[in-house]
Amino acid sequence: MNFSEFLSNNIVYLDGGMGTLLQAKGLLPGELPERWNITHPDIICDIHKAYFDAGSNVVTANTFGANALKFDDAELEEIISAALSNARRARKESASSREKFIALDIGPSGKLLSPLGDLDFEDAVKLFAKTVRLGTKHGADLVIIETMNDSYETKAALLAVKENCNLPVIVSNAYGADGKLMTGASPAAMVALLEGMGADVIGANCSLGPRELRSVMEELLAVASVPVVFQPNAGLPKSLNGKTVFDVDAEEFSEGCRACKARRARCRRMLRHNA
Repeated sequence: MNFSEFLSNNIVYLDGGMGTLLQAKGLLPGELPERWNITHPDIICDIHKAYFDAGSNVVTANTFGANALKFDDAELEEIISAALSNARRARKESASSREKFIALDIGPSGKLLSPLGDLDFEDAVKLFAKTVRLGTKHGADLVIIETMNDSYETKAALLAVKENCNLPVIVSNAYGADGKLMTGASPAAMVALLEGMGADVIGANCSLGPRELRSVMEELLAVASVPVVFQPNAGLPKSLNGKTVFDVDAEEFSEGCRACKARRARCRRMLRHNA
């Protein structure tokens, strides 16, 4: 069964955070976590396996920041190949009987697009396209574009996916406390943009906890005709004794997710349990 078939008849559970877990394993400030696919494959595999074992249907490969602005062509391919290989190994070793899929993860480029920044739209598309082609080459089942807070960059990433592969694509944006992206777009505006471009799933992730993101989810559910993804943080991150911690515990997090899940009058949706 491929991911699109599974999505059509199921609530899909994604995995959780990667960065905070790597920090707990010794990732240093400023160190690029994507290199751990090569230098610490057992750690990456164990994290993926733990998510599969906990019931995730999808794990996101450790490729969030893997792009040509940070790595040369040879290293970029090595990183993406290793990331997907680590995830496949985790899938093979997991004891879970659930359906399991592996996503190429695409996060923001790290630069602002013009006119706010110096990255041209066409160059952003080319940047994301290189990552997409490598992810497809090395066996991803789907693509997840996430944590985008600029509608223009989101458009560039999705265009790169649609022009360079036939994989299903999930697009998730990071909304602020005002219910809008950093560049001002509302959830309804993003649904109109992303559905028109052919996104298979649209939603919200990161930034806030489940309670704070509820109004965003309600707006998405009211207008979306595709499945909706809900990927809240466990509250806001804080530094405690040199470690990143969150202020929402497991019970409060699960209750917040259940409350949003109960509002699925029209759409299928996906829940992500970030840690």
